[in-house]
Amino acid sequence: MARASAGARLHFGFCNLSLSHERLYGALGVGLAGPRVVVDAERDAEVRVTVEEAAAGQSASTDPPQSVCDDVRGYATAAVDLLGVDGARVAVRESLPRHAGLGSGTQLAAATLAAVAAAHGQPARVRERAPALGRGGRSGVGVATFEAGGFVLDAGHPTARFTTDRPADGEWTVPPVAARHAVPDDWRFLLVAPEAAAGRNGAAEDDAMRTAVERAEPGLADRIGGIVTRRVLPAVAAGNAEAFGAAVAEIGRLNGAWYTDEQGGVYRPPVGEVVDSLSGAASVYGAGQSSWGPTVYGVTDAAHADAARDAGERALDAAGVGGEVAVVRAADEGARVDEGAGE
Repeated sequence: MARASAGARLHFGFCNLSLSHERLYGALGVGLAGPRVVVDAERDAEVRVTVEEAAAGQSASTDPPQSVCDDVRGYATAAVDLLGVDGARVAVRESLPRHAGLGSGTQLAAATLAAVAAAHGQPARVRERAPALGRGGRSGVGVATFEAGGFVLDAGHPTARFTTDRPADGEWTVPPVAARHAVPDDWRFLLVAPEAAAGRNGAAEDDAMRTAVERAEPGLADRIGGIVTRRVLPAVAAGNAEAFGAAVAEIGRLNGAWYTDEQGGVYRPPVGEVVDSLSGAASVYGAGQSSWGPTVYGVTDAAHADAARDAGERALDAAGVGGEVAVVRAADEGARVDEGAGE
């Protein structure tokens, strides 16, 4: 028996969506200590998948529990093929909310591959094999945080290679890591998950991204690049949570200008109201939408964690929606893979 466990990730936005620049995408994000995905695997003559009820219950309300099982079966089947083994019995113990902006697809795919590989005594080589699982096609943050955690800036893809459509699964490489920094121990991240429909995914996400890229104003990328180099990277290197929060929140707002037509505003409803409320809280140094949402993040620290959590509850009330609020640490290490673990 082998077990792979990985934390969620936040996605702060892309550096460039314009075809006028040499490299496309280039994502910023951070690995989180929780919530987590936990996958067990053992050798078998064929692919068998089970999903514990608690894990299935964490999927988005618009996705039936069977969807988690179907996803894992696809990832496990691909992993078995890549590894050249007969099969595996895979059990999902914990999963992330699906299509909520926390990187559920990449973390589940990578954890499944890592668990199956460990059960068969083989290296997972997640970065190399992620494209065959359909992961890393735009952002490299999920793979990078699975590998090593921390704050990550990836280098994006060559624009001439991607244009408006990504290549077929398996025909790209995951963007290399351009910069990685450990996140200071006292930093915390507020997670506010309003009750809302799942974020864009699958064909709908592909269509939305294609439209955004075709219409992207190149000047925004230049502004974002300046913020990354002059504000984000110095802030995380210096351990300045206030400066970091303000900088990534500004990147989120600029990214939203690319997506306004696709999601109904700089942020998708009701995220905008939640972000507005958090932006007025002294305990939250910056807030924004993670990926397509609906999860909203806020940057804070250990000394202000309780106040930030209260601000998250008030933000849901101000938006008139239910939801969940948590304050979590960053993960400064990658996924944990243990042979001989599990039940």
